[in-house]
Amino acid sequence: MKFFKNRERNRENEAEASVKSADSTKTAENPNETAQTAQAAQEEVPETIVCPKCGKTVLKSVVKKHKYVCYECNHYFRVRAKNRIRMVADKESFEPWFSELVTENPLNFPEYEDKIAKTQEKTGLSEGIVVGKAKIYGEETVLGVIDSRFMMGSMGHVVGEKITRAFERATEEKLPVILFCCSGGARMQEGIISLMQMAKTSAAAKRHSQAGLLYVPVLTDPTTGGVTASFAMLGDIILAEPKALIGFAGPRVIEQTIGQKLPEGFQRAEFQLEHGFVDMIVERENLKMTLYKILKAHRPTTGYANFDPLRAEDNYEPTELMKEREAKAKPFKVWDKVSAARQIRRLASVDYMDYIFDEFMELHGDRYFRDDPAIVGGIAYLDGQPVTIIGVHKGKDLEDCGRRNYGMPSPEGYRKALRLMKQAEKFNRPIITFVNTSGAYPGMEAEENGQGEAIARNLYEMSGIKVPILCLMIGEGGSGGALALSVGNEVWMMENATYSILSPEGFASILWKDGKRAKEAAEVMKITAHDLKELEVIDDIIPEFGGADEDALSSIGNYMKGNMKKFLERESGKSKDELVEERYERFRKF
Repeated sequence: MKFFKNRERNRENEAEASVKSADSTKTAENPNETAQTAQAAQEEVPETIVCPKCGKTVLKSVVKKHKYVCYECNHYFRVRAKNRIRMVADKESFEPWFSELVTENPLNFPEYEDKIAKTQEKTGLSEGIVVGKAKIYGEETVLGVIDSRFMMGSMGHVVGEKITRAFERATEEKLPVILFCCSGGARMQEGIISLMQMAKTSAAAKRHSQAGLLYVPVLTDPTTGGVTASFAMLGDIILAEPKALIGFAGPRVIEQTIGQKLPEGFQRAEFQLEHGFVDMIVERENLKMTLYKILKAHRPTTGYANFDPLRAEDNYEPTELMKEREAKAKPFKVWDKVSAARQIRRLASVDYMDYIFDEFMELHGDRYFRDDPAIVGGIAYLDGQPVTIIGVHKGKDLEDCGRRNYGMPSPEGYRKALRLMKQAEKFNRPIITFVNTSGAYPGMEAEENGQGEAIARNLYEMSGIKVPILCLMIGEGGSGGALALSVGNEVWMMENATYSILSPEGFASILWKDGKRAKEAAEVMKITAHDLKELEVIDDIIPEFGGADEDALSSIGNYMKGNMKKFLERESGKSKDELVEERYERFRKF
């Protein structure tokens, strides 16, 4: 900053010298005019800063208009608390809380009071966090912002106290909480008292969660140490800014401790997203709208059929073309259905999700290990009713199939799905799953990470979830890997889908020691929709109108949508215990 001040001073001096030289003959005659000219010249000099990422000199006013993002390299500058509040809260809606709290010196650490006083004078802040109540596009929320200028946003006892009180008051007033995290971790001068703030804030977050309320931390650069290991990672939905440093031990600590050079991008937001610890990375320009959408989706609701009345008369009939195609279509033989269910061109879960639902917001990660691309899930609206939707996605082309492991979920995929289902239960959202998998991934790493436990846990937890669950078999329903997402109050199946204990090839190999007898096995396994309807394994058959291709998407999607709404209307009058009992009895009969 000294460099910037000197450069500004030099420019000012140059401007003054230029004015004095040009107007030297006028000085004696009109000194006021000369002074005004010099002042105008100074004001024309734009205020600049140097971007620490690209090293280029940029105009501060333009950077401010870009939400404090470098317009040369897209580097995210750290944002002061008051500016952050201005960027995300409605104008004049922020009401500060707990400003009266005073920082003390619990360990009598030398010169700590002086350091606090100087920091307060320099920043204009009483402590390292500002908390209060605000509105985001009219949605009321508790908002907290850590300011890194105040001792690197470290968590002393006042920071911990403000966060704890914010959760407590939010619980009393039944409000969501949004916290912008930016911290070096614990405050060293407060030692063990700072450490205790981790437990205190986490306990307050737990009570807020148990009251069924929403908590969204936004991780900015940097979020490390005791803040990461407490309230920063305990959100229902965790957002992060691009390239933000997020981790427990900082890179310098890791390198000095183990003597290992860390790879590029280690501990950055993108790393955390890939490893399952962050739901979304959000560009700063989209942050306010994203927060609004999250708040809106978590408004308290009663029942499960809060549909837009303007959509009550919507027509869900198939098109005339699809009716004609269905009438002309020849019924598939069993092996034809096996082949049709495996086609890469077959409509995928994401196709139905995109057609049927509005404002889908994808959420990522299992919070333990990784984000599995084979499972796509998040929050959306079914004609105004918030729902959680989860789908197995095989991929749309060979490259996409490879990335998604051909729709064979790993343990982290099942754990992500379960996390989203438990989240749906907390916020009283119905759950809809789309299943198309040849089975759970049978690789070595899946076994190392507990594939069997992950599937078992889903079966165990889904049986007791206290919101309606609807499961749709849209392609292959392979063994326990499919069942792990299919413990529903109702299970529907597409006309040419399959659902079986294992593949026909595997069945033939085990029973007849001859995998070439797969077609014969398919005939006796009872794996088609019509077979399973007779066995009462499924509740409804979804027509395909001659084949589940792009031409049929609107007709199939309309059939699904209309019947989904009827399902939710049926379930809406039932108590939570009745929903669980209904699901239990459905599987108890087999």
